[in-house]
Amino acid sequence: MKTIRVVAAIITDGSRIFATQRGYGEYKDGWEFPGGKIEPGESSRDALVREIREELAADIVVGDLLTTVEYDYPDFHLSMDCFRATLAEGSSMDLLEHEAAKWLTEEELDSVDWLPADVLVVEAIRDH
Repeated sequence: MKTIRVVAAIITDGSRIFATQRGYGEYKDGWEFPGGKIEPGESSRDALVREIREELAADIVVGDLLTTVEYDYPDFHLSMDCFRATLAEGSSMDLLEHEAAKWLTEEELDSVDWLPADVLVVEAIRDH
């Protein structure tokens, strides 16, 4: 099975966590933490900064690694490095690829329909 390596940002603002809804592809309408594929020769942190610029037109400050999720989808294995992050001072976000986004408190995380791998990220948030 093919492995796809990706990164995800757990962007926080105080007690709120940023979630996005996919606007395309097989998993359209599912909720996820923003991020994307790691390019050849790129570090996880560099990929995350680039992906957030591409998806949200935002600059972030990448913090600690929260977890690495290993998940088997039907057609591929996903390896996802998930980092805590905050918006860089003066930066704002625009949805360039997602159809919706929400700021959620930890108590509200179950109010959206997370993609399967992202359910594991939610569990990691709650465990830390």
